[in-house]
Amino acid sequence: MIDLTFIKRLIETVESSDIDTLEYSRWGTKIRISKSPSMVLGANAPGPPPLTFAPANPAAGPALVTAPPAEAAGASSAAAVPAPAEAGPGPALHEVTSPMVGTFYRAPAPDADPYVEVGDRVKTGQTLCILEAMKLMNELEVEVSGTVVEIAVENAEPVEYGQALFRIKPD
Repeated sequence: MIDLTFIKRLIETVESSDIDTLEYSRWGTKIRISKSPSMVLGANAPGPPPLTFAPANPAAGPALVTAPPAEAAGASSAAAVPAPAEAGPGPALHEVTSPMVGTFYRAPAPDADPYVEVGDRVKTGQTLCILEAMKLMNELEVEVSGTVVEIAVENAEPVEYGQALFRIKPD
């Protein structure tokens, strides 16, 4: 059972502080207090940046999380947007995207050399990386022959479906 006096103190704390949002989680109960009104976004309107919250550890006490300021959220989402391919004469770059959600590995083993480096020439069917999903290792092969211009992901980073992994200048 939640103590209403405790909730009132949380509300007063948010009102008297500079934070906009507070989330409290303990023993399966979650409370979210926000100064900003909730907005319903249209289908094409961009939503707020996703926030990741650590689960509450009952032994360590409640998890208290505040939302980041709007300036920081805008800066982090802008940095995650890849730069467009260079325009100009010559063939456009071929972008190799992730066919699944998983973890990106540049090499077949931690102590092995990477499959490819920037500047390497690749042939159709050559392995570029491994994507691990649900403990299954999936080799990703290149669809075009050319030169690796960019590796857009760091080793052992999680990747999303459709995320750019490599940019290749086709032959």
